[in-house]
Amino acid sequence: MLKHLRKLDPWAIAILGWSLLLRLCLAYAMTPGFDEAYYTLYSRHLDWSYFDHPPLVAYSTGIGIWLTGVTNQFTMRIGGVILYTFTLLFFFLTSKQLFGLQSARLTLAIAATIPIFQIIFGILTLPDVPLMFFWTLALWLCAHEFFPEPAPAEYRPTVKVAWIGLAVGLAALGKYHGFLLGICLLLYVLFTPKYWSIFRSPYLLLSVILFTVVIAPILIWNYQHHWVSFRFQGSRAIPTTGYSFLDVLVVFLVSCGYLFPSFGFPLWWTSLHALAREILSFPKTCNERYRFILWVSLPIFAGFTLMGGYRQILPSWHMPGFWGAVLLMGNQMAIAQAKHSKLIRNWLLISGTIVILLITIALAHITLGIAQKGSNYAIWGIWELQDDPSTQIFDLQQISTAFQSDPVLKEALAQADFVFANNFFVAGQVGMAVEPLGKPVTCFNADMRGFAFWANPAQFVGKNALYITTSKFKFIDPSDPSRGESIAELGEYFSEISKLKDITIWRGGQVIETLPVYRATKLLKPYPFPY
Repeated sequence: MLKHLRKLDPWAIAILGWSLLLRLCLAYAMTPGFDEAYYTLYSRHLDWSYFDHPPLVAYSTGIGIWLTGVTNQFTMRIGGVILYTFTLLFFFLTSKQLFGLQSARLTLAIAATIPIFQIIFGILTLPDVPLMFFWTLALWLCAHEFFPEPAPAEYRPTVKVAWIGLAVGLAALGKYHGFLLGICLLLYVLFTPKYWSIFRSPYLLLSVILFTVVIAPILIWNYQHHWVSFRFQGSRAIPTTGYSFLDVLVVFLVSCGYLFPSFGFPLWWTSLHALAREILSFPKTCNERYRFILWVSLPIFAGFTLMGGYRQILPSWHMPGFWGAVLLMGNQMAIAQAKHSKLIRNWLLISGTIVILLITIALAHITLGIAQKGSNYAIWGIWELQDDPSTQIFDLQQISTAFQSDPVLKEALAQADFVFANNFFVAGQVGMAVEPLGKPVTCFNADMRGFAFWANPAQFVGKNALYITTSKFKFIDPSDPSRGESIAELGEYFSEISKLKDITIWRGGQVIETLPVYRATKLLKPYPFPY
C-alpha cells in the first residue's frame, strides 16, 4: 500500500485536495438533514447494531462529536468527509490497477464531480459513507487479486482473497448493501472458470471466517431482537402493488438527474454497451476487466431501477452500482481522449462548473431562501413556502435557542422528564437540538425505528413530557400511520395534554416552519412499542 501512496500522481493529489476543500466548506455550511439528525442519536446510543442500519454509521457520525464535545452539522459530518477522501484514493488506485494512469485520472475526476456521490458518500453523515469506503477497498483488493501485473500464466489464489472477505464484511457493517457486493463477487467467480481454484483454496475459508466475524455484531443484535432488521429490510423488496413501467422510466430519468445528465446517460450507455458486447462474444470474454466491473455494478443499479416499478426507490439505493460503473466509463473516456482530447476536457470542465454552480444555488436557497417568495434574500422568488420541499430542512439551532432564551419553554423543559415527537425524523431533529440540554428524547409512533430500542416502554410511566411536532405532522392522515400520532390518539396515554406555545423557524426573514410544543402531564400507561 505504501508504495502506491509514494507514487501517487500529482494530478490525483490536486483532485483529492480540491474535493476535500469543497466538501469541508459544504459540510460546514449545509443545514442538517432530518435523517442526519436521526443518525446523531446512533452515536449517543452505541449498540451492536440498529433497527434500520448496521452500526458503522454511529462511529462515522460520532467521531467528530466525541472529539469536540459539540454536536452540529460540521462535527457530525467531519468523519465522513475525511473518510470519503480515502474512498476516492482507493477508487483512483483501483482504476489505475485495471486500466492505467490516464484512465485513473479521468475516473477520479468523474467520481469527484458527480453531485450525488459528493453529497451522499462524501458530505452528509449517512450509512453510505462507511459502506462506500469498504466497498471501494474491496474493489481495489479484487483488482490486484484478479488482474495482477504482470499477469501470471495461470491464476493462483492469494491471501488477498481473505482480505476481500474482510472488506466485504466491513461494507455490510456500514449498510446492508454490502451483502449485495458479496453476492455479486461470488457470482462473478462462479461464472468465470479461470478463478474456480478459489473454491479449493484455504484462503476462501479464511475469507468466510473473517466475513462472519466482522458481521457478528449484526447477527448478535438481530438474534436478540427476533431478526427485526432483516425482516424490516426484506419487506421492502416484496412487491405490494402492481408493476408500472412508467415508474421504471421515472426512476431511470431521476437517477440520471441525480448523477447529472452529462454523467448519468453515459454511465448507462457505456455499461449497456459493454454488456451487449459481452453477450455477443459469449462464450468468449470480450474484456475481462469490463466483465468484472459489470458484475459488481450492473446488477445493483439495474436491479434497483427495475424495483422502482413496484415501490419508491430512494436515491442512495442504486448509487453503489453506478459507482462501480464509473470505472468502466472512465476507461472509455480515456480511450476517447486519445482522439478527442479537447472534447473530453471541455465535457469535464463544463460539467464540473455547472455542478458546482447548481450546488451553490441549492445551498444558498436552503440557508437563505433565494428562490423563496418574500425572502429577504430572494433573487428569483419562484417558490411559495407551502410548495417548497426545502423547508423540511431547517436550522436546528433555532430550536435550542428557543429553549434556552424563552422563559416559558425553558421552565417547561426543566419540569419535563422527557421529550417526544410523533415521527422518528422529527424526533431526530428534536433530539439533536434538545438532548444536549439534558433531556432524553423519544418517539411515540407506529413507526419508531431506532427509538423502539433506545428506551423501555415502562420507564416513562408517571413522568411528565414535552410533545413537539411540526406543521407537516401536526394533522395526521389516518391512512398513513408512519406520519405519527394525533393529539386525540395520544390523549389516552396522558392525564392531560395542553398547548404551550409554538417555536417558529425563520429563513430569509420569513417563518418557514412552526413547531407546536405541548405539555403532556403524567404518562398513564406504557406507549406500545412496535416490532
